[in-house]
Amino acid sequence: MKPLAIITGVGPGTGAALVRRYAEGGYRVAMLARDVGRLDTLAREVPDSFALPCDVGDPDALHAALDQAAAAGGPVKAVVHNAVGGAFGNFLDVDPSVLEANFRINVMALYHIARWAVPHMEAEGGSILVTGNTSAERGKALFAGFAPTKAAQRILAESIARQLGPKGIHVAYLVIDAVIDVPWTRERFPDKPDDFFIQPADIAAEAFHVAHQPKSAWSFRTEIRPAGEVW
Repeated sequence: MKPLAIITGVGPGTGAALVRRYAEGGYRVAMLARDVGRLDTLAREVPDSFALPCDVGDPDALHAALDQAAAAGGPVKAVVHNAVGGAFGNFLDVDPSVLEANFRINVMALYHIARWAVPHMEAEGGSILVTGNTSAERGKALFAGFAPTKAAQRILAESIARQLGPKGIHVAYLVIDAVIDVPWTRERFPDKPDDFFIQPADIAAEAFHVAHQPKSAWSFRTEIRPAGEVW
């Protein structure tokens, strides 16, 4: 039976591209997200994928979906935590409850997922990949409701990586320093050329590559950005 990949945050951009890349790479793919219609549509389009509607910020719902994924069969070999809770605004404008909700999605969901994955992966190995961004590196004024959670996510992922690496489980953090090419970003930046945006399929290709590095050359933190991005 094919190995199983579990991908959270399956939206129309990066999430859908990750599903397609892992399916092409020989996995059955369990797709976790809140939008049932989107998941069902993608499941019809991508062979060996199946929908598990879930709010990853709800621990009980998350664990139920993870258990359903494992029950579908196949060894759990890959997890990609792509779900993200975000908010723009300074700390005076963003309600504290928003920051707490984003913390549950970005940090606590990773905590639960990693703890769940260990018993499934420690015998034969596997990978846990987290998609992040440069908000994990700095606290700009208008990112107060978001950046603290991504910074905590990165540090948590590093702690998990140091613990699980010797057990043969590769944990990696993929920093996406770019505007992702999806319909709403095209509307927000209507005058930008095509090469201003990063393509979801290219993100997915690099994520898959990082998750399948040989054991002699594992990386934890990888950055990707368009050639024209100022950094």
